[in-house]
Amino acid sequence: MKILYFAWLRQKTGIDAEDVEMPPEISDVAGLLDWLKERNSNFADALADFASIRVAVNQEFAELDAPVAQGDEVAIFPPMTGG
Repeated sequence: MKILYFAWLRQKTGIDAEDVEMPPEISDVAGLLDWLKERNSNFADALADFASIRVAVNQEFAELDAPVAQGDEVAIFPPMTGG
């Protein structure tokens, strides 16, 4: 799985992208985010409040219950505002 981090999430985690082998018991976005939070304090801080982030799976906006699979691309970013 390829995970991309944008804006302040990139700053807090210290990386902009990574390839990870997701544990087989993870099946949705919420499970993935919970697993990522357990990695270290930087990830725990960056992903502490799911309401303050947005996720796209394979370039489509996704809710917390959206399915994820090993070959997916997941982007994690702050909410965007228009203008």
